[in-house]
Amino acid sequence: MKKILLFAALALLTAAGNSMAWDIHIPAGYGQGEFKELTKEFGSAIAYRNLAPAEPLGVTGFDVAVQGSFVSIDKEAAQWKNATGNSAPSYIAYPTARVRKGLPLGIDVGAMYSYVPNSDIQLFGAEISKAILEGGMASPALGIRGSYTRLIGIDNLTLQTAAIDASISKGFVFITPYVGGGMIWINGKYDGSAVTLKSEKMWQPRGFVGVKISPLPFIGFTVEAEYAARPIYSAKVGISF
Repeated sequence: MKKILLFAALALLTAAGNSMAWDIHIPAGYGQGEFKELTKEFGSAIAYRNLAPAEPLGVTGFDVAVQGSFVSIDKEAAQWKNATGNSAPSYIAYPTARVRKGLPLGIDVGAMYSYVPNSDIQLFGAEISKAILEGGMASPALGIRGSYTRLIGIDNLTLQTAAIDASISKGFVFITPYVGGGMIWINGKYDGSAVTLKSEKMWQPRGFVGVKISPLPFIGFTVEAEYAARPIYSAKVGISF
């Protein structure tokens, strides 16, 4: 069991580290329109994603996992091309370490830390979710979630998100599909001296669909596809008890 989990974790981390070195630096002449698009797409990319069905963990429940996310971007678009010095990848790939804990009343809380390999980009976040319906043999689970993420590591650029989502799921033996959607609030601010830019604040809708597979006790594999400003694909392997 430990070997299976270790292999899956290493596969996620290796896949997420296959991007070339690149960083984001706002240059002189960078336009307000470019900054708005960068804020929208980059903010959508770093927003918290739960990668879990709607049912709660339960008061004694605990989940520890690693995750790999792959965000498709248009590297030829001006907002990426100019901010990366023509070194933007075709996708942003990054691993995430995360933990969730079940509380009474169908409430779960969680936290995550992530980084983009071969760059200075890091982010951290937190979540709280509430099961409106906990689900059962014949009924689905329905939940809502609030989350927050913040980007660190990029000089003179502040980027943070807050999101509210709802999802529904229904388990079948060891397979639990789920679907959901919500809104992301994105706040981007540049305070460097290369150019004068106004802060950009916006709401971005998103939708997602995924499935959790639990073929062995305590171990779960989850894959999810999301669309916000750009397509986002994620996979997670974790231990739940």
